[in-house]
Amino acid sequence: MARVVVGLSGGVDSSVAAWLLQQEGHEVIGLFMRNWVDETVTLHDECPWVEDSNDAMLVADHLGIPFQVVDLSEAYRKRIVDYMFAEYQVGRTPNPDVLCNREIKFDIFLDTALKLGADFVATGHYCQKSSLTQNGNTTYQLLAGADANKDQSYFLCQLNQQQLAKALFPIGHLQKPEVREIAKREGLATAEKKDSQGLCFIGKVRLPDFLQQQLTPKKGAIVEISADHAMYAGDVFNKHKDEPAAAVNPYTYSPANGNIVGEHIGAHYFTRGQRKGLKVGGKALPLFVIDTDVQSNTIYVGQGEDHPGLYSQALFVAADDVHWIREDLKLQAGQSATYQARFRYRQPLMDCTLHQFTNGLYVVFESPQKAISPGQFVAWYHGNECIGSGVIER
Repeated sequence: MARVVVGLSGGVDSSVAAWLLQQEGHEVIGLFMRNWVDETVTLHDECPWVEDSNDAMLVADHLGIPFQVVDLSEAYRKRIVDYMFAEYQVGRTPNPDVLCNREIKFDIFLDTALKLGADFVATGHYCQKSSLTQNGNTTYQLLAGADANKDQSYFLCQLNQQQLAKALFPIGHLQKPEVREIAKREGLATAEKKDSQGLCFIGKVRLPDFLQQQLTPKKGAIVEISADHAMYAGDVFNKHKDEPAAAVNPYTYSPANGNIVGEHIGAHYFTRGQRKGLKVGGKALPLFVIDTDVQSNTIYVGQGEDHPGLYSQALFVAADDVHWIREDLKLQAGQSATYQARFRYRQPLMDCTLHQFTNGLYVVFESPQKAISPGQFVAWYHGNECIGSGVIER
């Protein structure tokens, strides 16, 4: 049997993961990651890490496994928090949860576990791992979780072969209700604990409040663009089938295209597709953010979910940001392949074609997609296997 370090988060999923590994006869060690500490702001009082670490300790004690807290807050601040602020500052929408898995859980935390003599690191993610042998070499596969409603393979889309080789996902074959039932049956302290919501490090704090800690509020105009000033991305692409770039965010806006309908406190606080927080009333349909310009500090909005400005049929990933989990399937410049993709958690997989060029990768969808946001991750799949991903440039 193997020595396995489990990332005990204080939640029910990682708790059951530890129990399952123990039942399989592995030597299990529980580690809690303390990722966020900031004594200089009021956020520290809102952060639930103390409660979570206590719950993790109770589970470890119940199972009779070693337990300790590891402080990764300095690395987390540099690799995740600073990056997140920098992205919002330039008008992009980062996904810290994807980065946390790549940079913290399966990098620094993995290194910590290996120093403890671990053979594997395990987490409570709802995904599965498999492998295949090609030319005598083992290739690891990242598969969707059996519970389609909880599948978290998207959050792990930046892992590489070396990280997957050391990863275990003990609950990936289970449904969420089954996990709860195991926890109740085994008397685990986290059995009834609600799933965590929001970003993985700021706890109960609202994202706008957190961003205002470092991003200075700055008043600017909210400009409404009528549907007449934009055409559907699908129409644009149909006229340029050999030019994927033509379907990537094909709209260019300026205040001259619309009417000022309100005022905001900073374009960097908003993202495409956002509805809440605009505080502009009196419209026939709800307003949605269709674009932001942090240089001029302008937000562009349109009425209704069907506004063409919300949609584009393709996205672009710069060459340096293209990542293949399945390196054997990597596209070379000039090659194309048909897969499925998503660019947000729990989004249904959408049919698409990947076009690799020297400067990067274009993902062209079969139908226009709503609110594609630069800074987010797009992950592409073959069936239920996540085979690659990238940071959306535009």
